[in-house]
Amino acid sequence: MILSQLSSMPPYKTFTYIIGCKNSLEGAVIDPSADVDSIIDEINSTGVNLKYIINTHNHPDHTVDNYKLKQATKAKIIQHKNSSAGDVKITDKEIISLGDLELHFFHTPGHTDHDICIKVGKELFTGDTLFVGKVGGTKDKNCAKTQFESLKRLMELPEDVKVWPGHDNGFYQSSTIGYEKNNNPFCLRLHDFDEFYYLKENWQDFKEKHGLI
Repeated sequence: MILSQLSSMPPYKTFTYIIGCKNSLEGAVIDPSADVDSIIDEINSTGVNLKYIINTHNHPDHTVDNYKLKQATKAKIIQHKNSSAGDVKITDKEIISLGDLELHFFHTPGHTDHDICIKVGKELFTGDTLFVGKVGGTKDKNCAKTQFESLKRLMELPEDVKVWPGHDNGFYQSSTIGYEKNNNPFCLRLHDFDEFYYLKENWQDFKEKHGLI
């Protein structure tokens, strides 16, 4: 599997991912938010033929280069069916082939109602659902409860599945399900929603007390 991780500039510090099949060279870009010229340079460097542009959710910091990239490559934009945009709408548990690769889609709402994660083999692209040591923001208690259930589902995946987050705001640029289960303060509280929600409401104090980023 071809896999590249590109970073955007602060303040958003988002990650863009380029994935591809080594045999067919069919490829996809996940969350094109890095400089579009850098994305195209990396696509050319890997040799992939871009088939899809995949957005983990439809927030501008993850979609800013969608249409420039689509215009340059003619790739189709994939988003969850609850999103207001996209050429291809996917649903939970849907599988799309990319050459020899199978892209498994998980609907993981909470940050938005249309968040998705994409699992390709042992690689999991988590957008703003799960970061390294953190989770995405939620607008109210109901959304936090929805996110709580989405995260519980992700934690059922094998511990060696690698986590590739949507933002570079942790101690590392990637981790594993096992690392998050054992180290992420939010994932450590997935046994009790009240504890989980209390942490979300008091995250700034918790970060300062424990010296977190």
